Amino acid sequence: MRLASWRWGGTDHVGLISPDGREATPLACRDAAAGVLPLILSLAEGGALPAPSGTRLPVSAIALRAPLPRPRRNLFCVGRNYRAHAAELAGTVFRDSPPQEDAWPIVFTKVPETVIGPFDTVRLPGRAITEQIDYESELAVVIGRAGRDISKARAMDHVFGYTVVNDVTARDVQTRHQQWDLGKSFDTFCPMGPWIVTADELDGRDTRVRGWANGELRQDGSTQDMIFDIPTLIETCSRGITLLPGDVIATGTPSGVGMGFKPPRWLKAGDVFKVEIDGIGAIENRFA
Repeated sequence: MRLASWRWGGTDHVGLISPDGREATPLACRDAAAGVLPLILSLAEGGALPAPSGTRLPVSAIALRAPLPRPRRNLFCVGRNYRAHAAELAGTVFRDSPPQEDAWPIVFTKVPETVIGPFDTVRLPGRAITEQIDYESELAVVIGRAGRDISKARAMDHVFGYTVVNDVTARDVQTRHQQWDLGKSFDTFCPMGPWIVTADELDGRDTRVRGWANGELRQDGSTQDMIFDIPTLIETCSRGITLLPGDVIATGTPSGVGMGFKPPRWLKAGDVFKVEIDGIGAIENRFA
């Protein structure tokens, strides 16, 4: 199933999206402002989805919000996790980094305030702060069952579903501080959506991730090309840390990022970037 958060008639709603992505059916949720999170928590505790409540609407008539408009804590994010992407950055400031196949996954975070809706505007911080805005099309895993020290063999049992994110990055800030959190965590730097597709309908280990800048295809990769697969990422992130229902793990981006071009092709005000993942759908955001 597809679970979404939207605004219609001046009110927040959560509910089901039809398999063809055209209709939205609201559910009787008391805390719709929190998006899909209350539904994930209820299902994690053995509950059921609320009953339908309200008018079924065409998706074209509603304003989709991020399915998790305010995640309960920072997002877990993975860097350089596709072989071709790691290779394209080998000639950049990351050239002295060890080969990913010989290392642990790179894990950093984005703060909850980065999250915006699937068609919202990304606000550029200003040239005094950054001049190197980049895009990263990514599959995000949404945790549905709590756990710590989760083994790879059991990791997929903890997956609630999947959504799409753009891990927007200020590359100059990322490299200036020699760590990644600040350059990844500006307000609005994580468009998310258009909804969450549950794990019974999609295997995130085998799907296609694409990204377009102003209509030009820049990224096109398969999640089968990840260096560290989804079970490995869940095992890694849960080592001594309890993963909670509603936690998000962004799994890395395919090759074709702006930094990888010679010269680099940074995003600027007025640009539009679209991310689409087979089996989920697409998000598209203007930068201003």
